[in-house]
Amino acid sequence: MPAYKTDKGTWYVSFYYRDINGKNTKKKKTGFPSRHEALEWERSFLNKNSGSMNMSFAEFVEVYTADMKPRLRYNTWITKEHVIRQKILPYFGPRPMSDIEPADIIKWQNTMINCRRPNGSGYSDTYLRTIHNQLSAIFNHAVRFYGLPTNPVRKAGGMGKDHAKEMRVWTKDEYLRFAEAIKTNKDSFYAFEVLYWCGIRIGELLALTKQDFDLEAGTLTINKSFQRLDKENFITPPKTEKSNRVITIPRFLCDEMDKYFHSRKKYRLKPDKRIFTMSKSFLHAEMARGAEAAGLEKIRIHDLRHSHVSLLISMGFNAVDIAGRLGHEGIDITLHYAHMFPSRQMEMSERLNLENPHST
Repeated sequence: MPAYKTDKGTWYVSFYYRDINGKNTKKKKTGFPSRHEALEWERSFLNKNSGSMNMSFAEFVEVYTADMKPRLRYNTWITKEHVIRQKILPYFGPRPMSDIEPADIIKWQNTMINCRRPNGSGYSDTYLRTIHNQLSAIFNHAVRFYGLPTNPVRKAGGMGKDHAKEMRVWTKDEYLRFAEAIKTNKDSFYAFEVLYWCGIRIGELLALTKQDFDLEAGTLTINKSFQRLDKENFITPPKTEKSNRVITIPRFLCDEMDKYFHSRKKYRLKPDKRIFTMSKSFLHAEMARGAEAAGLEKIRIHDLRHSHVSLLISMGFNAVDIAGRLGHEGIDITLHYAHMFPSRQMEMSERLNLENPHST
């Protein structure tokens, strides 16, 4: 593979390759500052176009991106891209795909398990599983479509857990104690009121605008989600198609939000501007502050969603009703809360007894 020097002192490559239709096609690329960079670009181009597993992991990620990005929802892709760029590429980037072995995967897993955030905490089991699954997805793609013999991630075994820690909930009385404790910060108070009484996700909360509230009708429209990745804000569609929904909200919450919108701090807020502009980390800190002040066991912000479900179950609503309100893609997700539903075995046997065909 020769490279050529121009009169201006830069380098270029010119070569033939077979395109996607099998046609012999000429390719020329100019402007390289050195012969080495010109030849490296040619090698990378030919590897990616031939699907050769001698290409580097970073090069294959470009192939994977071109194949998968158009097929995925925008919010799904930016999350995947963040994981790939931050947790996977720095470790495997220059390695040839064909050279990565299960032992290399195990070393990477151990690196991820031992990673520590600035506060000293490690990654959660569910996050470890997420980044593990993303690495495996990349290699599965190489196996299915580009001739890689096996997936080394599968051979190395799993990391983390599929499900989060057991859900914890606050009762209504416990939540009310918490709400009283954080009233000193109005923004926090109203944010948590919406989270608890509506059961929405934190990303859905942070994307809300004034026009999403119809306080006369008593409804709240959920049609977007907020994410912040690499110091950039993203407004994306909700998590799933079913997450696009309109939910009813209690009258007292309508009155609270009307009061909040008319407060000196919010009365000039435009209808299409985000209401809650605080960060997730701020809300986590406020959650801890309120729990400590109220003398409550600390729970996660997402557990307020579980607490909302627990409240609805105690009020007698069934799984179908709750699935629609929470925006679950299927009722099987709602049935993860099955242990919260009261047992009606005795009532079942009594009613079946009335159907006894042998009674006289």
